Amino acid sequence: MVLALLMAGPAITWSSDLDREQRLADQTVDAILDGDPVSLTADGHKFLGIYTQSETDVPLGGVIILHGRGTHPDWSQVAGPLRTALPAHGWATLSLQMPVLEKDASYYDYVPIFHEAIPRIEAGIHYLHDQGIKRIVLIAHSCGVHMSMAWLEQQGDAQLAAYIGIGMGATDYQQPMRKPFPMGRLQVPFLNIHGSEDYPAVQRTAEAFKSIVEERNDYSTQLQVPGADHYFGDYEDELVEVIVNWLDGLVRPVGADLIRD
Repeated sequence: MVLALLMAGPAITWSSDLDREQRLADQTVDAILDGDPVSLTADGHKFLGIYTQSETDVPLGGVIILHGRGTHPDWSQVAGPLRTALPAHGWATLSLQMPVLEKDASYYDYVPIFHEAIPRIEAGIHYLHDQGIKRIVLIAHSCGVHMSMAWLEQQGDAQLAAYIGIGMGATDYQQPMRKPFPMGRLQVPFLNIHGSEDYPAVQRTAEAFKSIVEERNDYSTQLQVPGADHYFGDYEDELVEVIVNWLDGLVRPVGADLIRD
């Protein structure tokens, strides 16, 4: 059954394209093969999430996944492959629909709606808590990174165990970031992943992050996937492997876990 995602009389004025979001949700729900669609609410607006349980006897925690610009939580690049692959490695996944605009909207068009993602991320965290999951990792790709940083700037990272950014710093040509990422608010271990063929803006962000990573704990790092571009087409398995290995290093060390529940 197609989810009815829009409520009458939303609590806030939404600047994103709710009609397009509804169309994306209708198409996405009909095509889901793994996991279950869930209806979440953020400031009076119902939006789509896709929840997939861990497949292991001893679940490690839950991962919230934020897709890139203008797509949906089961997008074939990054979001879909991660949400369906990570449960086999002990992680339940909750992939969230992020605010969208028209198809040709640019980075600067999206900047004014980054804040709309904040209550959606909060709703995702609360949903995982309701499933009994306390250890939560946030994974964001491309524009989802910008939206996650708006959340981080306002809420901090006290509700997270770790943060993973994929293709961090992506913008459009001659549209530099409006302001730097609030990395000072990120105290949990973080991983920055980018492809060797990623956008120049992403490569510059990775270069700028070198000193930040060096100043953090021994468990924060950034890794490059050779041959991959911004969308990791044909490199999905390598992306999953990088993430799983890093998370395993945090939650399965000799002696004790390194990230909080």
